[in-house]
Amino acid sequence: MACWTLVDGDWDLVANKTGPTRLGFCLMLKFFEMEGRFPEFIEEFPQPAVEYVAGLVKVPATELAKYDLAGAKRHRKQIREALHFRPATLDDEERLTAWLAV
Repeated sequence: MACWTLVDGDWDLVANKTGPTRLGFCLMLKFFEMEGRFPEFIEEFPQPAVEYVAGLVKVPATELAKYDLAGAKRHRKQIREALHFRPATLDDEERLTAWLAV
């Protein structure tokens, strides 16, 4: 469960969030750190991780059902910025293609 544990900077990111939003954001943050992508469905979060993170943030695990994963665009942006990621662009794709062709 260590990979699902919130560390120093993580707590700063969730300080202003409560309830299902707090739990969902934390799970998305840790999922992104491990998978390099955001989940498409709530069911992608392993249930033991949901229970563990719920205990850390003091939000009942059942509250995750209220988190709007599809509408969490702002949360995805915050997480990408905090981890210094950005969505790939067409220019990135072209440069990668050219690099691979060499």
